[in-house]
Amino acid sequence: MSETSEFDEATLEAARVLCAGPCDFVLGAASLSQLPDADRPEIAFAGRSNVGKSSLINAMLNRKNLARASSEPGRTRELNYFDLGEGRLWLVDLPGFGYAKVSRSQAQEWQRLTLRYLQGRVNLRRVFLLIDSRRGLMDTDGEVMDMLDASAVTYQIVMTKADKVKKTEAEKTRAKIEAALAKRPAAHPVIRVTSAEKGWGLPELRAEILQLSA
Repeated sequence: MSETSEFDEATLEAARVLCAGPCDFVLGAASLSQLPDADRPEIAFAGRSNVGKSSLINAMLNRKNLARASSEPGRTRELNYFDLGEGRLWLVDLPGFGYAKVSRSQAQEWQRLTLRYLQGRVNLRRVFLLIDSRRGLMDTDGEVMDMLDASAVTYQIVMTKADKVKKTEAEKTRAKIEAALAKRPAAHPVIRVTSAEKGWGLPELRAEILQLSA
């Protein structure tokens, strides 16, 4: 599923170096009062539980266990902050959403925390919203996009697990997502198609992050 990159070799290499460099877990914030200083650009990763968010973050950063993958979807219950590039960028792993085994009250609590975070984090450059290539957009994804649109936070769709579907199916899913994004004011127009296992799309995703860290 790899495609010709629109980024030049120098940018891709600089992005690789950034993401292969220091990246340390700083804290898990359960409330806004615990957030670190907004002293640098910040990006966040969001997605349904079991969408492969931890696997993608680990693969993108060339780590095995930086972001905690779990056999229990919905394990991420805080805003997990990572310092990328020794003070260059905050990378935030947001709580997963849309998992049926999480109690309704707990899900609502996570949603309120995430909403307050999105509305109040002035240094947040972009949210990468992960969508499973096998499933496409689901109702809960639409609800999150509504929240992002209302908060005027730029977000970009990243399709995960592209190696699990045929290329033609992934292309159909991307076309459907592109059509759904056409009327959404805060959506970034470029959709990244990725595979944490195969490495597809990761150089371009790293390049996006490099540009956002400037």
